[in-house]
Amino acid sequence: MTRLFALLVAVLAPLAAAAQAFPSKPLRLIVPFTPAGAVDIASRATANEMTKILGQPVTVENKPGAGGNLGALEAAHAAPDGYTMVMTTSGIQAINPALYAKMPVDPNRELAPVAPLVSLNNVLVVHPSLPARTVKEIIALAKKEPGKLTYASSGSGTSIHMSGAMFTQLTGTDIVHIPYKGSAPAITDLLAGQTNMMFDNIPSSLPHIKAGKLVAIATTGAKRDPALPELPTVAEAGVPGYESGVWFGLMVPAGTPRDPIAKLNAAAVQAARSPEFVKRMHELGYNVIPGTPEEMGAMIRADLARWAPIVKASGAKPD
Repeated sequence: MTRLFALLVAVLAPLAAAAQAFPSKPLRLIVPFTPAGAVDIASRATANEMTKILGQPVTVENKPGAGGNLGALEAAHAAPDGYTMVMTTSGIQAINPALYAKMPVDPNRELAPVAPLVSLNNVLVVHPSLPARTVKEIIALAKKEPGKLTYASSGSGTSIHMSGAMFTQLTGTDIVHIPYKGSAPAITDLLAGQTNMMFDNIPSSLPHIKAGKLVAIATTGAKRDPALPELPTVAEAGVPGYESGVWFGLMVPAGTPRDPIAKLNAAAVQAARSPEFVKRMHELGYNVIPGTPEEMGAMIRADLARWAPIVKASGAKPD
């Protein structure tokens, strides 16, 4: 019996030590959108703080495409050991499953929640050349010339796309959707006047609004946004029932053991509560919402119930 006990100790001790040592090597954080967009900004700030906390580098890798599905797919296919994370969005988890007839990944079965981190509203911005400065003026212009106006998005199925789709659905307008591979190229063309408007995430448009290069019309949340308190919501401005926003959070491949998930959650929550992170996020228009894996799971379930009928009613399809 003593010999058997000694053998078990010899076998299990290294395993226990390995578990306690997590993480013992660099980690990767997949961002399923292009650099410089709202998801990328939050991801890099998160990676910076988690690197300090975990004592291992957290490297950001941008894997854009298919409304975030390609990055989610890569994360889902990674080893379930805690060393690969993805910064998912409510769009990937709740909009895409209703939008795409064939998903390359099932984000709600092949990925496991770690922590919700930030949320934000979108802002309706227009190129200064557009002769409209209110929501009602945009609606009137769109109805006067159906199919002439365009709105850019960061890709089919993203919250930016669906914010626009919800707007056209509720207002009965024909505004053409122009998808891009990320927020940054969409903003670039909007700044150049190649498109007329965009329901962009506040952080990526805020510098251009402050510089006078884009005109902010309204925000998309249920109430006015602290980053742009002078702007009405779209609902306030004449579209009753309109409400759209997005949250971002960390997930790992399904099957990842509880211990790495718990350690990643603790690090992510600590990162999100750090004064430097909070200050930067608030300055850029994000709301900080750190939580547990269970809370993130509940958020996903609530959004699935909310967005599925909206996507269906909008008739939106991936391009």
